[in-house]
Amino acid sequence: MSHTGFMYRCLELAKRGAGYVAPNPMVGCVIVHDGRIIGEGWHKNYGGPHAEPEAITSVKNKALLAESTLYVSLEPCAHHGKTPPCADLIVRTGIPKVVIGCSDPFKEVNGRGISILKTAGIAVTSGVLENECAQLNRRFFTFHRQNRPYILLKWACSADGFLAPPGKQRTQISSEPARILLHKWRSEEAAVLVGSETLKTDRPLLDTRFWNGRNPARIFACGHLKNLPEVDDAPSLIFNFEKDGIYGAHTLIKTNENEPVWSALQALHKRNIQSVLVEGGRNTLQQFLDAGIWDELRIIRSNTVFMKEGIAAPALSVMPDETETVGTDTIQVFYSKTAQ
Repeated sequence: MSHTGFMYRCLELAKRGAGYVAPNPMVGCVIVHDGRIIGEGWHKNYGGPHAEPEAITSVKNKALLAESTLYVSLEPCAHHGKTPPCADLIVRTGIPKVVIGCSDPFKEVNGRGISILKTAGIAVTSGVLENECAQLNRRFFTFHRQNRPYILLKWACSADGFLAPPGKQRTQISSEPARILLHKWRSEEAAVLVGSETLKTDRPLLDTRFWNGRNPARIFACGHLKNLPEVDDAPSLIFNFEKDGIYGAHTLIKTNENEPVWSALQALHKRNIQSVLVEGGRNTLQQFLDAGIWDELRIIRSNTVFMKEGIAAPALSVMPDETETVGTDTIQVFYSKTAQ
């Protein structure tokens, strides 16, 4: 198997950490001896062992490490965080060759891991499937390179392009398989955000009850503190233009009314929230679109529900990058070209 073949296996392993390792990146690692994988590992949960020690520990015959190649999807860490530096561990094991997918943009690493390996005399090859490895951790990369969370916009609309019928009454548009998929999406993000009108109309739980995963932090954009959640409701962050403070179980965060989107994202960055799934409503979604601050857009479009009138979905002038069918719905995914 080639370098790319083993790196693809690293990526497969890394994906298993989705929804469990943030704000750390997803990382996979394999150890190869004489063309055969003898050890595998991935970062399984935040605060737990990284992929490299998991893979090294899994090798039954440790004597083979001195003749093996370690493949890892992201540059080994070089600092003491929740765990010791992986670069130092690799040096101590005597592994002579390391193949890396992409470098780590985190300021405490950012080339230092590779430098430690090379200084120790380890042969390092980097940039194998670099784009694929960076894409897997696009949330992590955006957070550290752009100093803001990765933003995913999501909406569900009828076949004829409406978010809701007239009167704003709550209406189920998506099929059950698509609803399950949405809850999986929520489990993979640090937070989910809706506006005050959606809070008033739907009283959404914003949890993952249809999927076995972690609930994201809840965020409500409530401008002038209208349509607030109940004081004893599940805790949430409430962006507003009035004040900072505590409102029952909730945290009030004052944002700049002239730059509501950017000031909110700066506040989330300070709280180490790495990604936000923005679910609506129409005005909230449009604010992100108008500001040009979004990285990914996911549309669940029904193929069976027609409304003829109501609240129109935001208009797009570009074609989707990915399309798939889930239940009776079509999922369209767009990636921002300006954010890349």
